[in-house]
Amino acid sequence: MLELSARAKELRDRLQRFMDEVVLPGEVDYYAHVAKPGQRWTIPPVMEEMKAKARAAGLWNLFIPDTRHGAGLSNLDYASLAEIMGRSLIASEVFNCNAPDSGNMEVLLIYGNEFQKRRWLDPLLAGEIRSAFAMTEPEVASSDATNIRTQIRRDGDEYVIHGRKWWTTGATDPRCKLFIVMGETDPQAPSHQRQSMVLVPADAPGVRILRPLTVFGYDDAPHGHAEVQFDQVRVPVSNLLFGEGKGFEIAQGRLGPGRVHHCMRLIGMAERALGAMCRRASERVVFGKPISAHGMAQEAIARSRCEIEQARLLTLSTAAAIDRQGNRAARDRIAMIKVVAPSMACAVIDRAIQIHGGAGLCEDLFLAHAYAAARSLRIADGPDEVHLMSLAKMEVERHRR
Repeated sequence: MLELSARAKELRDRLQRFMDEVVLPGEVDYYAHVAKPGQRWTIPPVMEEMKAKARAAGLWNLFIPDTRHGAGLSNLDYASLAEIMGRSLIASEVFNCNAPDSGNMEVLLIYGNEFQKRRWLDPLLAGEIRSAFAMTEPEVASSDATNIRTQIRRDGDEYVIHGRKWWTTGATDPRCKLFIVMGETDPQAPSHQRQSMVLVPADAPGVRILRPLTVFGYDDAPHGHAEVQFDQVRVPVSNLLFGEGKGFEIAQGRLGPGRVHHCMRLIGMAERALGAMCRRASERVVFGKPISAHGMAQEAIARSRCEIEQARLLTLSTAAAIDRQGNRAARDRIAMIKVVAPSMACAVIDRAIQIHGGAGLCEDLFLAHAYAAARSLRIADGPDEVHLMSLAKMEVERHRR
């Protein structure tokens, strides 16, 4: 049921070697570059070097399910690769599989017209530009998309966009050329048909980056997360995606496979944390014996292994369900993994931090940054509470039949 294709197995082996030989060693140069004064929001040369090597090795756009644009893998096949990439916070970009670009590329592939694909999708597929997805707003609870206040009003042959967004990942990247913006086009329409999505060039008059945001002090430069003002921004009507009132439909289609990708990357991150935990526990001696010989450390290690395996099995079965039945039929499983995987990763990384002591809290190791990333995913792409509410409703309805 959860058997990978022969192609996925071959790609998995090559990807693993590439991670070990190129990406993980490349982390040192990457973070050293952004740490230097004046270079925080510039692109580390090592990233472009790694991207060129990945593309030459055929490890490029692996998430796209057709062979014209990507690797032609199923969701289940790609999930195994996403886990490997999850071992490093910078790895997904190396293979042009990073969020939000991956989700934006999927949106353009499915919902974009030919002109939109030529202008925006082609350079994104080539890794020449970056993009951002602007949905969340500071003034409302954006976990309920019907609350969105940003206005998209038609004025002749143009749409006028006015509103403020935040946690717009990728907006501070100097290569970001496109925003996909969700806003309200018809306040009188049924609640889930009020919103639309439009393509907004990053250099359009009225687009202003107000500030970069930090997650527990991490700004994730140069990619970053930003608060963005759209001040009476005008774009041609031809920049509308799919049709007026289709914003909620696009968002749901975009987030399904993306949540599988996030969860499998979290599993890879947790695996790296568990490996670091085991090595530290074996190397350090307290009270006359290795930390790994103490019962509390043994319990932390054993529980972590159990929780990782549980989350992996659930996420892989969800990917297989999407392949068989589609996003809508698998929405209960998608909700489950989005609750389970981030919480699992937080727990495992927290144990690894505890085993490392003070070293686990500082930037000498990857653990603190990994914890911040994992914790943010209990909110990003829908908070735990929304997924639990949705799952509970589906479960109750199932037992009424």
